[in-house]
Amino acid sequence: MPAPRRYPRSSAATGQRAVDRASAGSPRRALRYALGGFALAAVLVAAAVAGLLMGGQRVEQAAPPAAEPAAAGEPLAEPDPADAPAAADPEWLARVAADTGIPKRALSAYASAALTLASEQPGCRLGWNMLAGIGSVESDHGRINGSRLLPSGQTTPRIIGVPLDGTRFIATPDTDGGAIDGDAEWDRAVGPMQFIPQTWEMFGRDGNGDGRVEIDQIDDAALSAAALLCDPGLDLTIGEHWIAALDGYNPSAAYNNDVADAAERYARYG
Repeated sequence: MPAPRRYPRSSAATGQRAVDRASAGSPRRALRYALGGFALAAVLVAAAVAGLLMGGQRVEQAAPPAAEPAAAGEPLAEPDPADAPAAADPEWLARVAADTGIPKRALSAYASAALTLASEQPGCRLGWNMLAGIGSVESDHGRINGSRLLPSGQTTPRIIGVPLDGTRFIATPDTDGGAIDGDAEWDRAVGPMQFIPQTWEMFGRDGNGDGRVEIDQIDDAALSAAALLCDPGLDLTIGEHWIAALDGYNPSAAYNNDVADAAERYARYG
């Protein structure tokens, strides 16, 4: 994978927490620094399988609302076995999970999402390591504050961020009536990839082929993040494009740097 480059760090930017693309403003800047986010290991293979591998096991996060809402998920049409998600080679998953410390359950979701986008939008050239970098910064791969990933890919307890009331991030008034995030006044980022409700409404995907779109389920969240990143139609092996795509997820130089650090680290293992 290409060696990453990134935004220059500054004391003013460092330490900002990541939330989601719509929780901050959208300042545009000269895109002069690069991170090549592409490459799946050769052992990653596209295979139509219904099940994904199991795995199991911090970043700063606010406590969820006192009354935790039920996990959100819209039922879709009856799943078609032919549409089962792509899966990574089991030996690759075992090796990379052991080497990186990423739970195998999360890693399989990142790899499957990257393989799916490689089929749907080959020009995007999204790397699994970019998704893993986001997952690391957003929720420590579903393990933040004592949460964990179940074999089903669900996070428990739910991961719900701070109210986006303008105190720490750009104010984002409620858009879902609290149905997803349990807050009827302000939006909050939810799930292992930390989507806010209005962005989830635009990009939510069924990543595990069970006919539901669930913000708290790692396969769905990873595929939705992949869809968001590839939505501009850019080649993410080009540094400026990688930054622009991640800027759409969260427009913060500090966030870009943090994800770049993690993605670079993971790229060394395949």
